[in-house]
Amino acid sequence: MKIILVRHGQAEDETRPDSARQLTNFGQQQAAQTAEHITTNYKPDRFIVSPYDRAQQTLAELQARAPTIPATVQDNITPSDDAHSALTDIAKIEAQCLVVVCHMSIVANLAGLLTGDYPESFSLAEARVFEMDFIMSGMATEVDRFVPEQPY
Repeated sequence: MKIILVRHGQAEDETRPDSARQLTNFGQQQAAQTAEHITTNYKPDRFIVSPYDRAQQTLAELQARAPTIPATVQDNITPSDDAHSALTDIAKIEAQCLVVVCHMSIVANLAGLLTGDYPESFSLAEARVFEMDFIMSGMATEVDRFVPEQPY
């Protein structure tokens, strides 16, 4: 099975509550680049997304390219949530190619748990693909990484 972890695109400054921050125009472009890479190279069969607006907007780019794939909001994949608890919930999901759209730092911590490596920061709208027989800490191998255009 594959899990594709995606960090949301560039978001606006913190002028509103963190959960309500929106993607910038550039963040929308980043999300579109990442969605194109994922849907061109992989066959997702399930989307999981944070309840925060910027993650939902990033997911929308995936859904525009794969409109029949079911999506579920998972409340415990926001920036400060516990990665162990989130991974336990993710492991219960039936999928062969699961795409999870969330935030720093939980996305880096999830990746670290999957591979058993130290968490490594994700770029904006970065996607990393992990293969494993089943979801368990230390059982995954990273097989691909896509980083869209970044701000200067």
